[in-house]
Amino acid sequence: MKIFQYILIALAAGLIIFNATKLDFEHLFEEDSGTAVICILAAVCVILLLLILRVSHRIAEKKKQ
Repeated sequence: MKIFQYILIALAAGLIIFNATKLDFEHLFEEDSGTAVICILAAVCVILLLLILRVSHRIAEKKKQ
């Protein structure tokens, strides 16, 4: 499970980098740039949720001990 979470975090980071190359700062919320912004925000949310999941697993392990 731990390795799978790291893989998902790496994929989300890759999506952020890829979509950052698609941004047009002159027209940020139009056409492809708008889609790229939404995808970047979604990838950031995925990373945050996975980090929260990892912290909750650590807390559960400490509570068992």
